[in-house]
Amino acid sequence: MNASAGNSLIEARGVIRILPGIVPVTLVHDIDLTIGNNEFVAITGPSGSGKSSLLYLLGLLDMPTAGEVLIRGRATTDMEEDERAMTRLATLGFVFQFHFLLPEFTALENVMLPMRALGALPPVAMRERAAMLLESFGLTDHIGKRPDQMSGGQRQRVAVARSLANDPPVVLADEPTGSLDSQSSEQVFRILRDLVEVRSKSVVAVTHDLDLAARMDRRMQLIDGGIVDGAQMAGASRAAPV
Repeated sequence: MNASAGNSLIEARGVIRILPGIVPVTLVHDIDLTIGNNEFVAITGPSGSGKSSLLYLLGLLDMPTAGEVLIRGRATTDMEEDERAMTRLATLGFVFQFHFLLPEFTALENVMLPMRALGALPPVAMRERAAMLLESFGLTDHIGKRPDQMSGGQRQRVAVARSLANDPPVVLADEPTGSLDSQSSEQVFRILRDLVEVRSKSVVAVTHDLDLAARMDRRMQLIDGGIVDGAQMAGASRAAPV
């Protein structure tokens, strides 16, 4: 499913990212794409092809050298940094290969962090929402544990719960199964699919795992910072068994 500009959550228009230096390096080259409601999108490509760089641009974690990223139709390059940060907090959730949970905080406290940053809920409501999210991913018994007291799969589930803290419409995942064993990888993949099918989120995932990518609803392949012609393909039907 390709989103039209009229219902896009994220839109990239001619996005270019050049890393400055004595010899400038082009990370992302002239990319146009849209992410609409309720999509499950894979970004694939060889190492160094610009996958993570593109995801960081879509997630407002980096700024393009040229071109524009729009969030719900709003241009972001002319935003003040405070507005960009609040847009990121309210609209986008993030899951990374290495969970990036803060080691001194419990699972509950880690999930509460984006809510504290956004400041939209009182403390009691933050705790209740964080506990509810952790419970929904089977982590009730781990609410009070620190990251070093949990397995890799459990930590990644906490990271997914944290990505949903502010109920964003889009979750951006950078190699979310890359550091996991096959069983934990499958579990995290099913959770990401449920975000689309059950919670009506859009999920955009960078992955080197072509088997997982083939089970997503739309795939795009990057080579040398650009989308390969004809590489934005529809994936398997959501009705297909996973």
